[in-house]
Amino acid sequence: MKMLIIYYSMFGHIRTMAEAAAAAALEIPGVEVALRRVPETLNEAILTKMGALDAAKAQADVPVATVDELAEADAIFFGTPTRFGNMTGQMRQFLDGTGGLWAQGTLVGKPGGVFTSSATQHGGQESTILSFHTFLLHQGMVVVGLPYTFQGQMRLDEVTGCSPYGASTIAGGDGSRLPSENELEGVRFQARHLAKIGLKLKQN
Repeated sequence: MKMLIIYYSMFGHIRTMAEAAAAAALEIPGVEVALRRVPETLNEAILTKMGALDAAKAQADVPVATVDELAEADAIFFGTPTRFGNMTGQMRQFLDGTGGLWAQGTLVGKPGGVFTSSATQHGGQESTILSFHTFLLHQGMVVVGLPYTFQGQMRLDEVTGCSPYGASTIAGGDGSRLPSENELEGVRFQARHLAKIGLKLKQN
């Protein structure tokens, strides 16, 4: 079962989550994982002004995704930061190129999930994931969230991301907060859950 983890990460938080998800999915026997990033749409001058150039260069080792890879995957896990309660423009531009897959019904029946990050605790994590789900539904995919069997989303002893819609992390206003162990365990749990569903669907 081929699982594709495709993400956009400006400052590295979502990449950290994506790498944790990839490692967790590989724990499931019979699962192959490909880690990909969507193309950057901002030039180096803008990334420099935003303080994101170093993080962008650090991801050069991750191959850039192609639309064809979506077609080849049996399960797809999408990661995107929040931008005003929605996905990033980079992710949106990539998804806007999947019209051919929609026309052919290529993604119908494939399981898909979403994970995200935001600067603040109430910065639009849930709306980002829920609005991303509309893409999955238009493509006929099976939406896979983060079940409450992941007890980490019930915690009250610390500030943390994660909801039944999907795993998430809080980056802080200056981006200095890294994903917590609880948040990483959330995305690992969701990745394993998605991989198991992908295996079951492929076997049928």
